[in-house]
Amino acid sequence: MESGLGSNSRNERQWVFKDGSWFSQFGNGSNPWMARYVYALIFLVSNLLAWAVRDYGRNAFPEMEKLKNCQGGRGCLGAEGVLRVSLGCFAFYIVMFLSTAGNPRMYNCRDSWYSGWWSAKFGLWIALTVTSFLIPTFIIQIYGEIAHFGAGVFLLVQLVSVISFITWLNDCCISEKNAERCHIHVMLIATAAYIICIIGIIMMYIWYAPQPSCLLNIFFITWTLVLLQLMTSVSLHAKINAGFLTPGLMGLYVVFICWCAIRSEPAGESCNRKAEASNKTDWLTIISFVVALLSMVIATFSTGIDSQCFQFSKKEVRAEDAVPYSYGFFHFVFATGAMYFAMLLIGWNTHHTIKKWTIDVGWTSSWVRIVNEWVAVCVYLWMLVAPVILRWRQTTGEAV
Repeated sequence: MESGLGSNSRNERQWVFKDGSWFSQFGNGSNPWMARYVYALIFLVSNLLAWAVRDYGRNAFPEMEKLKNCQGGRGCLGAEGVLRVSLGCFAFYIVMFLSTAGNPRMYNCRDSWYSGWWSAKFGLWIALTVTSFLIPTFIIQIYGEIAHFGAGVFLLVQLVSVISFITWLNDCCISEKNAERCHIHVMLIATAAYIICIIGIIMMYIWYAPQPSCLLNIFFITWTLVLLQLMTSVSLHAKINAGFLTPGLMGLYVVFICWCAIRSEPAGESCNRKAEASNKTDWLTIISFVVALLSMVIATFSTGIDSQCFQFSKKEVRAEDAVPYSYGFFHFVFATGAMYFAMLLIGWNTHHTIKKWTIDVGWTSSWVRIVNEWVAVCVYLWMLVAPVILRWRQTTGEAV
Protein backbone atom coordinates (compact mmCIF):
# COMPACT_ATOMS: atom_id res chain seq x y z
CA MET A 1 0.00 0.00 0.00
CA GLU A 2 2.78 2.44 0.96
CA SER A 3 4.77 1.59 -2.16
CA GLY A 4 1.69 2.25 -4.25
CA LEU A 5 1.24 5.67 -2.66
CA GLY A 6 4.93 6.42 -3.20
CA SER A 7 4.63 5.44 -6.85
CA ASN A 8 1.57 7.64 -7.30
CA SER A 9 3.35 10.58 -5.65
CA ARG A 10 6.35 10.08 -7.90
CA ASN A 11 4.21 9.91 -11.02
CA GLU A 12 2.38 13.04 -9.93
CA ARG A 13 5.65 14.93 -9.50
CA GLN A 14 6.87 13.74 -12.91
CA TRP A 15 3.64 15.01 -14.48
CA VAL A 16 4.02 18.40 -12.80
CA PHE A 17 7.64 18.62 -13.91
CA LYS A 18 6.82 17.89 -17.53
CA ASP A 19 3.47 19.61 -18.00
CA GLY A 20 2.96 21.99 -15.07
CA SER A 21 3.32 25.74 -15.19
CA TRP A 22 6.36 27.56 -13.78
CA PHE A 23 4.40 28.54 -10.67
CA SER A 24 3.05 25.03 -10.05
CA GLN A 25 6.56 23.62 -10.46
CA PHE A 26 7.82 26.13 -7.89
CA GLY A 27 5.03 25.25 -5.45
CA ASN A 28 5.43 21.50 -5.85
CA GLY A 29 9.22 21.58 -5.75
CA SER A 30 9.48 19.52 -8.92
CA ASN A 31 11.97 21.40 -11.07
CA PRO A 32 15.66 21.44 -10.06
CA TRP A 33 16.46 23.64 -13.08
CA MET A 34 14.20 26.34 -11.69
CA ALA A 35 15.48 25.83 -8.15
CA ARG A 36 19.02 26.86 -9.08
CA TYR A 37 17.79 30.34 -9.99
CA VAL A 38 16.22 30.72 -6.54
CA TYR A 39 19.52 29.73 -4.89
CA ALA A 40 21.31 32.26 -7.13
CA LEU A 41 18.79 34.92 -6.04
CA ILE A 42 19.52 34.15 -2.37
CA PHE A 43 23.22 34.47 -3.14
CA LEU A 44 22.67 37.82 -4.89
CA VAL A 45 20.62 39.19 -1.99
CA SER A 46 23.40 38.14 0.42
CA ASN A 47 25.91 40.03 -1.75
CA LEU A 48 23.74 43.14 -1.72
CA LEU A 49 23.23 42.89 2.05
CA ALA A 50 26.99 42.58 2.61
CA TRP A 51 27.59 45.63 0.42
CA ALA A 52 24.89 47.61 2.28
CA VAL A 53 26.40 46.70 5.66
CA ARG A 54 29.83 47.76 4.42
CA ASP A 55 28.94 51.08 2.74
CA TYR A 56 25.78 52.25 4.49
CA GLY A 57 25.65 50.16 7.65
CA ARG A 58 25.91 52.99 10.16
CA ASN A 59 23.05 54.91 8.58
CA ALA A 60 20.81 51.98 7.54
CA PHE A 61 21.33 49.72 10.56
CA PRO A 62 21.93 51.97 13.61
CA GLU A 63 20.34 49.36 15.91
CA MET A 64 23.33 47.08 15.39
CA GLU A 65 25.50 49.40 17.46
CA LYS A 66 23.48 48.39 20.52
CA LEU A 67 24.27 44.68 20.14
CA LYS A 68 26.72 43.28 22.67
CA ASN A 69 29.03 41.72 20.08
CA CYS A 70 29.06 44.77 17.81
CA GLN A 71 31.37 46.87 19.99
CA GLY A 72 29.64 50.12 19.08
CA GLY A 73 29.20 49.06 15.47
CA ARG A 74 32.84 48.16 14.74
CA GLY A 75 32.18 44.43 15.00
CA CYS A 76 29.02 44.32 12.87
CA LEU A 77 29.61 47.00 10.24
CA GLY A 78 32.34 47.60 7.71
CA ALA A 79 34.67 44.67 6.98
CA GLU A 80 33.45 42.56 9.91
CA GLY A 81 29.85 43.16 8.86
CA VAL A 82 30.69 41.76 5.43
CA LEU A 83 32.24 38.69 7.07
CA ARG A 84 29.15 38.17 9.24
CA VAL A 85 26.80 38.23 6.23
CA SER A 86 29.21 35.95 4.38
CA LEU A 87 29.25 33.53 7.32
CA GLY A 88 25.43 33.34 7.34
CA CYS A 89 25.37 32.70 3.59
CA PHE A 90 28.18 30.14 3.87
CA ALA A 91 26.39 28.30 6.69
CA PHE A 92 23.18 28.13 4.64
CA TYR A 93 24.86 26.57 1.61
CA ILE A 94 26.89 24.19 3.77
CA VAL A 95 23.66 22.95 5.36
CA MET A 96 22.23 22.46 1.88
CA PHE A 97 25.44 20.73 0.78
CA LEU A 98 25.33 18.26 3.67
CA SER A 99 21.65 17.51 3.09
CA THR A 100 21.81 17.01 -0.69
CA ALA A 101 25.33 15.72 -1.47
CA GLY A 102 25.47 12.29 -3.07
CA ASN A 103 21.83 12.23 -4.15
CA PRO A 104 21.80 10.45 -7.54
CA ARG A 105 18.04 10.31 -8.22
CA MET A 106 15.15 12.67 -8.64
CA TYR A 107 11.68 12.23 -7.11
CA ASN A 108 12.88 11.30 -3.62
CA CYS A 109 12.94 13.11 -0.28
CA ARG A 110 16.29 14.82 -0.76
CA ASP A 111 15.33 15.93 -4.26
CA SER A 112 12.09 17.38 -2.85
CA TRP A 113 14.11 19.20 -0.19
CA TYR A 114 16.45 20.61 -2.84
CA SER A 115 13.72 21.74 -5.24
CA GLY A 116 11.02 22.71 -2.72
CA TRP A 117 10.35 23.65 0.90
CA TRP A 118 11.16 27.26 0.06
CA SER A 119 9.46 28.78 3.09
CA ALA A 120 11.58 26.63 5.39
CA LYS A 121 14.77 27.41 3.47
CA PHE A 122 14.12 31.14 3.35
CA GLY A 123 13.53 31.00 7.11
CA LEU A 124 16.75 29.00 7.58
CA TRP A 125 18.76 31.49 5.53
CA ILE A 126 17.37 34.48 7.44
CA ALA A 127 17.92 32.77 10.79
CA LEU A 128 21.55 31.91 9.97
CA THR A 129 22.21 35.46 8.73
CA VAL A 130 20.74 37.01 11.89
CA THR A 131 22.62 34.52 14.10
CA SER A 132 25.91 35.50 12.46
CA PHE A 133 25.51 38.99 14.01
CA LEU A 134 25.23 37.45 17.48
CA ILE A 135 28.49 35.53 17.26
CA PRO A 136 31.54 36.87 19.16
CA THR A 137 34.04 38.91 17.17
CA PHE A 138 36.95 36.47 17.59
CA ILE A 139 34.97 33.75 15.80
CA ILE A 140 34.31 36.14 12.91
CA GLN A 141 38.02 36.90 12.74
CA ILE A 142 38.80 33.17 12.56
CA TYR A 143 36.20 32.79 9.80
CA GLY A 144 37.86 35.69 7.95
CA GLU A 145 41.17 33.81 7.91
CA ILE A 146 39.47 30.60 6.75
CA ALA A 147 37.62 32.57 4.06
CA HIS A 148 40.94 33.37 2.39
CA PHE A 149 41.44 29.65 1.77
CA GLY A 150 37.81 29.08 0.76
CA ALA A 151 37.94 31.93 -1.74
CA GLY A 152 41.10 30.40 -3.20
CA VAL A 153 39.30 27.09 -3.61
CA PHE A 154 36.50 28.91 -5.44
CA LEU A 155 38.96 30.55 -7.83
CA LEU A 156 40.59 27.18 -8.52
CA VAL A 157 37.23 25.51 -9.22
CA GLN A 158 36.25 28.41 -11.46
CA LEU A 159 39.41 28.33 -13.58
CA VAL A 160 39.18 24.54 -13.99
CA SER A 161 35.60 25.02 -15.16
CA VAL A 162 36.66 27.69 -17.67
CA ILE A 163 39.55 25.60 -19.01
CA SER A 164 37.33 22.52 -19.27
CA PHE A 165 34.78 24.51 -21.29
CA ILE A 166 37.49 25.79 -23.64
CA THR A 167 38.93 22.31 -24.23
CA TRP A 168 35.42 20.87 -24.67
CA LEU A 169 34.63 23.51 -27.29
CA ASN A 170 37.87 22.76 -29.10
CA ASP A 171 37.22 19.00 -29.05
CA CYS A 172 33.76 19.57 -30.53
CA CYS A 173 35.15 21.74 -33.32
CA ILE A 174 37.99 19.38 -34.33
CA SER A 175 35.95 16.17 -34.10
CA GLU A 176 35.45 14.20 -37.30
CA LYS A 177 31.77 15.13 -37.34
CA ASN A 178 32.34 18.90 -37.24
CA ALA A 179 35.92 19.36 -38.48
CA GLU A 180 35.11 20.39 -42.06
CA ARG A 181 32.04 22.45 -41.15
CA CYS A 182 33.72 24.35 -38.29
CA HIS A 183 37.17 24.82 -39.84
CA ILE A 184 36.58 28.39 -41.03
CA HIS A 185 34.72 29.36 -37.86
CA VAL A 186 37.58 28.07 -35.71
CA MET A 187 40.15 30.07 -37.66
CA LEU A 188 38.03 33.23 -37.45
CA ILE A 189 37.43 32.88 -33.71
CA ALA A 190 41.09 32.06 -33.01
CA THR A 191 42.31 34.99 -35.14
CA ALA A 192 39.86 37.38 -33.44
CA ALA A 193 40.97 36.12 -30.01
CA TYR A 194 44.64 36.77 -30.76
CA ILE A 195 43.89 40.23 -32.18
CA ILE A 196 41.91 41.15 -29.07
CA CYS A 197 44.72 39.83 -26.85
CA ILE A 198 47.34 41.95 -28.63
CA ILE A 199 45.11 45.05 -28.55
CA GLY A 200 44.41 44.46 -24.86
CA ILE A 201 48.10 44.16 -24.04
CA ILE A 202 48.92 47.35 -26.01
CA MET A 203 46.13 49.26 -24.23
CA MET A 204 47.38 48.05 -20.84
CA TYR A 205 50.86 49.36 -21.69
CA ILE A 206 49.32 52.73 -22.59
CA TRP A 207 46.98 52.97 -19.60
CA TYR A 208 48.93 51.28 -16.83
CA ALA A 209 52.60 51.64 -17.80
CA PRO A 210 52.90 55.24 -19.04
CA GLN A 211 56.36 55.67 -17.48
CA PRO A 212 59.49 53.47 -17.46
CA SER A 213 59.36 53.59 -13.65
CA CYS A 214 56.13 51.50 -13.65
CA LEU A 215 58.23 48.36 -13.39
CA LEU A 216 55.65 46.17 -11.65
CA ASN A 217 52.90 46.84 -14.20
CA ILE A 218 55.39 46.40 -17.06
CA PHE A 219 56.36 43.05 -15.55
CA PHE A 220 52.72 41.94 -15.20
CA ILE A 221 51.84 42.87 -18.78
CA THR A 222 55.04 41.55 -20.37
CA TRP A 223 54.82 38.27 -18.47
CA THR A 224 51.23 37.87 -19.68
CA LEU A 225 52.49 38.27 -23.25
CA VAL A 226 55.18 35.65 -22.59
CA LEU A 227 52.58 33.24 -21.17
CA LEU A 228 50.41 33.76 -24.27
CA GLN A 229 53.35 32.84 -26.48
CA LEU A 230 54.18 29.84 -24.28
CA MET A 231 50.61 28.48 -24.44
CA THR A 232 50.57 28.88 -28.22
CA SER A 233 53.94 27.15 -28.67
CA VAL A 234 53.02 24.18 -26.49
CA SER A 235 49.59 23.84 -28.11
CA LEU A 236 51.11 23.76 -31.62
CA HIS A 237 53.84 21.27 -30.70
CA ALA A 238 53.80 18.24 -32.99
CA LYS A 239 53.17 15.78 -30.13
CA ILE A 240 50.26 17.80 -28.75
CA ASN A 241 48.71 19.48 -31.81
CA ALA A 242 45.83 21.17 -29.94
CA GLY A 243 45.43 23.91 -32.55
CA PHE A 244 45.05 27.68 -32.29
CA LEU A 245 41.61 27.89 -30.70
CA THR A 246 42.37 26.84 -27.12
CA PRO A 247 45.48 29.03 -26.63
CA GLY A 248 43.60 31.94 -28.22
CA LEU A 249 40.65 31.64 -25.85
CA MET A 250 42.96 31.02 -22.90
CA GLY A 251 44.86 34.14 -23.98
CA LEU A 252 41.65 36.14 -23.67
CA TYR A 253 41.14 34.71 -20.20
CA VAL A 254 44.64 35.50 -18.89
CA VAL A 255 44.70 38.98 -20.47
CA PHE A 256 41.37 39.70 -18.78
CA ILE A 257 42.72 38.49 -15.42
CA CYS A 258 45.84 40.64 -15.84
CA TRP A 259 43.66 43.67 -16.62
CA CYS A 260 41.53 42.99 -13.52
CA ALA A 261 44.68 42.62 -11.41
CA ILE A 262 46.11 45.97 -12.47
CA ARG A 263 42.74 47.68 -12.10
CA SER A 264 42.64 46.37 -8.53
CA GLU A 265 45.68 48.43 -7.64
CA PRO A 266 44.65 51.16 -5.17
CA ALA A 267 43.98 54.68 -6.37
CA GLY A 268 46.80 57.14 -5.84
CA GLU A 269 49.38 55.06 -7.70
CA SER A 270 51.03 57.14 -10.46
CA CYS A 271 51.01 54.14 -12.80
CA ASN A 272 47.26 53.61 -12.55
CA ARG A 273 45.66 56.59 -14.24
CA LYS A 274 42.33 54.79 -14.56
CA ALA A 275 42.15 54.42 -10.78
CA GLU A 276 42.84 58.13 -10.40
CA ALA A 277 40.09 58.96 -12.90
CA SER A 278 37.58 56.83 -10.97
CA ASN A 279 38.59 58.12 -7.53
CA LYS A 280 35.33 60.07 -7.32
CA THR A 281 32.06 58.19 -7.09
CA ASP A 282 30.19 58.75 -10.36
CA TRP A 283 27.76 56.80 -12.51
CA LEU A 284 30.60 54.95 -14.25
CA THR A 285 31.94 53.77 -10.88
CA ILE A 286 28.48 52.64 -9.80
CA ILE A 287 27.83 50.83 -13.09
CA SER A 288 31.24 49.12 -12.87
CA PHE A 289 30.44 47.98 -9.34
CA VAL A 290 27.02 46.58 -10.36
CA VAL A 291 28.50 44.78 -13.38
CA ALA A 292 31.28 43.29 -11.22
CA LEU A 293 28.74 42.13 -8.64
CA LEU A 294 26.45 40.53 -11.23
CA SER A 295 29.44 38.94 -12.98
CA MET A 296 30.49 37.30 -9.73
CA VAL A 297 26.99 35.88 -9.17
CA ILE A 298 26.79 34.62 -12.77
CA ALA A 299 30.26 33.06 -12.52
CA THR A 300 29.28 31.28 -9.30
CA PHE A 301 26.03 30.10 -10.87
CA SER A 302 27.61 28.77 -14.08
CA THR A 303 30.44 27.06 -12.21
CA GLY A 304 28.02 25.42 -9.76
CA ILE A 305 26.22 23.44 -12.45
CA ASP A 306 29.47 22.35 -14.16
CA SER A 307 30.35 19.38 -11.96
CA GLN A 308 31.23 17.26 -15.01
CA CYS A 309 34.59 19.02 -15.35
CA PHE A 310 35.67 17.20 -12.15
CA GLN A 311 34.52 13.74 -13.25
CA PHE A 312 37.68 11.87 -14.22
CA SER A 313 36.07 8.47 -14.74
CA LYS A 314 34.42 7.37 -17.94
CA LYS A 315 30.97 8.75 -18.56
CA GLU A 316 28.17 6.42 -17.58
CA VAL A 317 24.77 6.09 -19.21
CA ARG A 318 22.40 8.49 -17.48
CA ALA A 319 19.34 6.97 -15.87
CA GLU A 320 15.97 8.45 -16.75
CA ASP A 321 15.45 9.75 -13.21
CA ALA A 322 19.07 10.84 -12.61
CA VAL A 323 19.59 14.35 -11.23
CA PRO A 324 20.44 16.86 -14.02
CA TYR A 325 23.50 18.13 -12.14
CA SER A 326 25.26 17.46 -8.84
CA TYR A 327 23.30 19.14 -6.05
CA GLY A 328 26.17 18.77 -3.59
CA PHE A 329 28.75 20.31 -5.93
CA PHE A 330 26.33 23.14 -6.72
CA HIS A 331 25.99 24.08 -3.06
CA PHE A 332 29.71 23.59 -2.40
CA VAL A 333 30.54 26.16 -5.11
CA PHE A 334 28.04 28.62 -3.64
CA ALA A 335 29.48 28.06 -0.14
CA THR A 336 33.00 28.89 -1.33
CA GLY A 337 31.50 31.70 -3.42
CA ALA A 338 30.16 33.21 -0.18
CA MET A 339 33.75 33.38 1.08
CA TYR A 340 34.88 34.77 -2.25
CA PHE A 341 32.42 37.67 -2.32
CA ALA A 342 33.49 38.58 1.23
CA MET A 343 37.12 38.77 0.11
CA LEU A 344 36.21 40.95 -2.87
CA LEU A 345 34.21 43.38 -0.76
CA ILE A 346 36.97 43.79 1.83
CA GLY A 347 39.89 43.67 -0.61
CA TRP A 348 41.18 40.34 0.80
CA ASN A 349 42.19 42.19 3.97
CA THR A 350 40.05 42.01 7.10
CA HIS A 351 41.63 45.22 8.40
CA HIS A 352 41.34 47.10 5.10
CA THR A 353 39.06 50.15 4.80
CA ILE A 354 37.61 50.11 1.30
CA LYS A 355 35.98 53.02 -0.55
CA LYS A 356 32.23 53.07 -1.25
CA TRP A 357 31.04 51.55 -4.53
CA THR A 358 34.30 49.70 -5.06
CA ILE A 359 35.00 46.00 -5.21
CA ASP A 360 38.22 43.97 -5.20
CA VAL A 361 40.58 46.93 -4.66
CA GLY A 362 43.96 46.73 -2.94
CA TRP A 363 47.41 45.29 -3.43
CA THR A 364 46.35 41.95 -1.97
CA SER A 365 43.56 41.76 -4.56
CA SER A 366 46.04 42.52 -7.34
CA TRP A 367 48.42 39.77 -6.31
CA VAL A 368 45.60 37.26 -5.86
CA ARG A 369 44.54 37.96 -9.46
CA ILE A 370 48.09 37.67 -10.79
CA VAL A 371 48.71 34.38 -9.00
CA ASN A 372 45.34 33.15 -10.30
CA GLU A 373 46.50 33.99 -13.82
CA TRP A 374 49.73 32.05 -13.42
CA VAL A 375 47.96 29.05 -11.90
CA ALA A 376 45.46 29.07 -14.78
CA VAL A 377 48.28 28.88 -17.30
CA CYS A 378 49.96 26.06 -15.35
CA VAL A 379 46.71 24.07 -15.18
CA TYR A 380 46.09 24.58 -18.91
CA LEU A 381 49.63 23.50 -19.85
CA TRP A 382 49.34 20.46 -17.61
CA MET A 383 46.08 19.45 -19.28
CA LEU A 384 47.91 19.60 -22.62
CA VAL A 385 51.10 17.83 -21.55
CA ALA A 386 49.69 15.21 -19.15
CA PRO A 387 48.22 12.89 -21.87
CA VAL A 388 51.55 12.94 -23.73
CA ILE A 389 53.49 12.09 -20.58
CA LEU A 390 51.01 9.32 -19.74
CA ARG A 391 51.34 7.77 -23.23
CA TRP A 392 55.14 7.99 -23.00
CA ARG A 393 55.16 6.21 -19.62
CA GLN A 394 52.85 3.50 -20.93
CA THR A 395 55.05 2.98 -24.00
CA THR A 396 58.19 2.85 -21.85
CA GLY A 397 56.58 0.37 -19.46
CA GLU A 398 55.54 -1.95 -22.30
CA ALA A 399 59.03 -1.79 -23.82
CA VAL A 400 60.61 -2.79 -20.50
